[in-house]
Formats: sequence, structure tokens, C-alpha cells
Amino acid sequence: MSSVMMTNKEASTWDDLQWRRRLETFGDDDGPIVASGPNGEVDGVCQLGDLTDQGRATTLALGQRLRHLYVDQLGFMPKLISDADMIYLRATPISRALDSVQQSFWGLYPRSARTASFPPPTIITRTPADETLFPNDGNCRRFSQLSRAFAQRTADNWNDTKEMDYLNKLISKWMPPSSQRVAVDSHPRLSGIMDTINSTLAHGPKTRLPPEFYDRKGRDIIDRIGTEEWFAGYKESQEYRSLGIGAMVGDLVGRMTGSVQKNGNDGLLEVAGEDGALGTGRGGEKNIKFAMSGCHDTTLAAMLASLGAFEGTDEKWPPYTSHIALELFRKTDMTDWTNGKTVAGRTSFDEEQRVKRQSTEHRGLWASLFGPTANAVGEGTEPPGPEGIARKTMEDLDAEEKGQLRGFYVRIRYNDRPVTIPGCRFPGNHLEGDESFCTLEAFKSIVDKFTPKNWKQACASNIDMPAFPDSPEPAGT
Repeated sequence: MSSVMMTNKEASTWDDLQWRRRLETFGDDDGPIVASGPNGEVDGVCQLGDLTDQGRATTLALGQRLRHLYVDQLGFMPKLISDADMIYLRATPISRALDSVQQSFWGLYPRSARTASFPPPTIITRTPADETLFPNDGNCRRFSQLSRAFAQRTADNWNDTKEMDYLNKLISKWMPPSSQRVAVDSHPRLSGIMDTINSTLAHGPKTRLPPEFYDRKGRDIIDRIGTEEWFAGYKESQEYRSLGIGAMVGDLVGRMTGSVQKNGNDGLLEVAGEDGALGTGRGGEKNIKFAMSGCHDTTLAAMLASLGAFEGTDEKWPPYTSHIALELFRKTDMTDWTNGKTVAGRTSFDEEQRVKRQSTEHRGLWASLFGPTANAVGEGTEPPGPEGIARKTMEDLDAEEKGQLRGFYVRIRYNDRPVTIPGCRFPGNHLEGDESFCTLEAFKSIVDKFTPKNWKQACASNIDMPAFPDSPEPAGT
């Protein structure tokens, strides 16, 4: 493994430290022993939840497939790059997500496709408290309430059914004495059993459980119950969609509109610039052409369900190394596409200075003493609007801004197969002859409905309200 080391007290020079990792665990006598792999391996053994060698191989292969499509076949991306500032890379704080996006990037642009002077690519991450690239029930109190309520409803619906009886005949003999009956909310939970089944299936015979766990009918039952427990809320509740995945999908649409306007809001201002500064690309890039985020199965299914596209044969738990591609197209006869104007990059320091100014002007002694809070602006004042179209809703756009979105289309591919959003099927909402090509205006209008204005504030709201809407609120319309 490799770690970055400071080599002097002034922090002016740095170097790499290569090191070997070995895991220690308990032996039969409770003393320490070195953990080993199925063939006696002692170096580089994965922690629970790490990306395995098989996971690295499949994410590398995903990057190679993306290269074949977007570089070799379509010629959309260059064959050789001197920096990665036209590529937006993002990952969650979970190590396997970061490893996955790195492996996929390597497949997309292996060493042979990068110049000798290629500088380190930028990868955007967030702290766990700010993470919206997966449904963050650990840091969103209201979403935690909602997810527990939908999980309990699933338990009430399924625990005493013939399907659960079938699962118990198959595998209850291996349940622990403290929770002998398999159930949605057993210990381990049914979804945890599903995770173990799927991970052992992906890694060969040496990781296999007893054959009863792989019974085809049993696995179908577990999958159906698991997807209902984790993803039904996105289909039925606008609030569930908004808190669970709305901020992330809103960010995607914001970067699309930034690409249309060519103003830097496509992610350029986050990944580009010389070391220590924001700006245009180190090779002169002024827009992002490709974005890739390392996320999770719960991200993918949540997004599809929130768009009304998690139906039929797609309504199964996403397999390992699944991916969603969102592609932005424009008509080739558009002659008035804006040249754009790049706005200044924004940092948390800039935001703090802005709020401090508002504090002095509008919030009096309290703000002067205790500083700005994450969600607060001056009483009676509105926070500044977003730069360009970005997070503005379609309703808030003027005629000129709406006109800039015309002629652009969004297509979603799930594991290389196009999917169609219900609201995009309406006349005028898609490319003539192909409903999977949704107009950007229609796609943004659908996403606007579940994009939160202030995610953290919404997470702390409605705590005493019912978890379920009065009536279903269909997704994707």
C-alpha cells in the first residue's frame, strides 16, 4: 500500500511510503493471530467492505468498456490526454467507492493513454455529514425516520407469509439461537443475508455457503422483499425521494445545465485549476466532457425508482459493478448554442465570508458573537440565487434561460440498456420516434420536483409528521 508522508516540519516537501498491510484477529484461545485468505494469503487481505480483487477486475473492465464506447467507437473522448480536467471524478467516503472510481478511470485512461507529464487527477469527496451520493440515513434524521417506517411496513407485510416460511425451511437451521426465524427484521436481517449470498456468489467456490442459500426460488423471494424494503419509498413518497437521492440527482442536472451554458457549473470549477487554486483546466479545458462517480447499489436503485424507471425486469437488486449512464445530447443543427461565460469558482471560504457579511448587516449581535450557522441567513433575507440556471427550477427560469435548454436531450442507460422515464413519454417531452431521449426541459422538470432546496434543513424538518403520504405520490412524472 502507499501513504503520503510529510518529509520536513515546514510541510514543503512530501514523499510516498510504501508499506505492507496485515490484518490481526482473534485466535481460538483469544490470542492474536494474522488473518489469512482462502489460499493462506497474509498480505493485502481485505477489510470487511473493501473492494476485492474481483471487484477491482470488474470495475477495471467497466472503464475499458466505457473507453471502447466513448473513445474508440464514438470518438467523443480523446485517445490520449495530458490531464484529466475535462473529467469530473467523485466518490463517497466509503473506501470501495473511491477504489471503484479509480479502477474505472484506469480502464478508461490507462497509463498508455496518458502523457508522461500527466498530473494527478482531481477526485471530489465529501465528509459523511455532507454526503448525498448515497441515501444518507446516518446523517439525515428525517430520512432515517422514513426508511425505518418503510422497512417496518415491509416486515409487517412479509414476516408471516408462505414465502417467508419457504425461506425458513431452507436456511433457518443456520440462524443464531437469539434469532432463529428468518425475517425482514431478524438478526441478521434478511437484506444482510442477501448481501452475503450475493458476495459469495461473486467470488468463487471457496467462499460458498451451503447450497440451500442459492436456491433459485429462495433468492427470488429474498430479492423481491429486499427491493421493497429499501426502494419502495422512492416510488411512493416525494419526501423520501427528496431526502434520499434528490440532492444528488439535482447536482447531476445542475452540471448538465452548466454544460449547456458553458459557465463552469458543469463541475469544471471544482476539478480544474492549478494546485491550490480553482480555475480553468490545466490544459486549457473550459468544460467537462465526462463525469464518473463511485457510488453504491442503493444509489443506483434509488435514482431509478425516483425517476419511475425501476420497474419490470429492472426491479431487482442491482448486481455488482452495475452502472447508470446519463448522456446529454444536442441537436446537430443548433447554430445559436451559447459560447458561455465562466463564473468565478466558489469555495466554502467564499460562502463563509458571504454569510458573515449578511450576519453583520442583518442578524445583529447573535451572529457577531457566534458566527454563521450552516443553514442560516439573515432574518427576513433570502440566500443568493444560484449562478446561471444550476439549481433554479424550471418555473423560476425566464424565457431566455428556458430557450437555452431547447434542443438538448437526456438518455439514461442502466447497465448498457436504455430506460424510459414515464414523464418523458408525453408528446413533446422526447425526441420524435424514441421515448428514451427525454428533452432536457422535461427531465429537469421531473427532477426539480424532488430536488431539495436545502437538504440539511429538510433532514431536520417534519420530525413529528407521519412517515407515509396521505396517498401515493408516483415517481417520474
